[in-house]
Amino acid sequence: MALLEIENLHAEIDGKPILKGIDLSIEAGQVHAIMGPNGSGKSTLSYVLAGRDGYEVTEGSIRLDGQDLLEMEADERAVAGVFLAMQYPVELPGVTGMTFLREAVNARRKAAGEDEIDAMGFLKMVRAKAKTLGVTDEMLKRAVNVGFSGGEKKRNEILQMAVLEPKFCVLDETDSGLDIDALKVVSEGVNALRSAGRSMLVITHYQRLLNHIEPDVIHVLAHGRIQKTGGKELALELEQNGYADYVEAAA
Repeated sequence: MALLEIENLHAEIDGKPILKGIDLSIEAGQVHAIMGPNGSGKSTLSYVLAGRDGYEVTEGSIRLDGQDLLEMEADERAVAGVFLAMQYPVELPGVTGMTFLREAVNARRKAAGEDEIDAMGFLKMVRAKAKTLGVTDEMLKRAVNVGFSGGEKKRNEILQMAVLEPKFCVLDETDSGLDIDALKVVSEGVNALRSAGRSMLVITHYQRLLNHIEPDVIHVLAHGRIQKTGGKELALELEQNGYADYVEAAA
């Protein structure tokens, strides 16, 4: 059975239809990529999966591990194992990185009926994971994302993903604004989290990210629908020819 099953998903924002019938099935352990031009509905799909306010699902269903995702609030989806790495990570003034991580982990543990993790054990675990991503102790003591560079914000988000160990990760244009060194660090962090029980949906505009995070399946999204599905050759074709054929065909 698929870990994530999307059927005939339609969604709109402020009464404007954006998603117009998305069908997508992702098996446990798989990494799927969605590529498409600006305005195709890529970010809308990520927000609908995460449960962001303002996006109304008008038709269709989303199931995660058999559970109806659309019946859950955003925080319930996070507890169920959904993680969204945003294109533009938000700042949380007054909340240190370590406090944020610990509260998030303990909320997940509490929902699962487990004891809260002790402070020393947690500190040790976070430091070990942070080191591999180039996240310093100084960064963890600062307010979340406040004054961080683009690369620091993205590394910090992958650290959150590593600590929370979600079932299903959505990476919304994670390569946005990253130089090649930061892209490599972030990609290595994502690749380290690939496992048989975890699936990922990588949303990107460019093929370069897929040189570092190799997907099992690639989908082309245009005009709110998946227009084509294939393997890595599809990303190379898009890099060479652009999205014009799909935009015109769907218009």
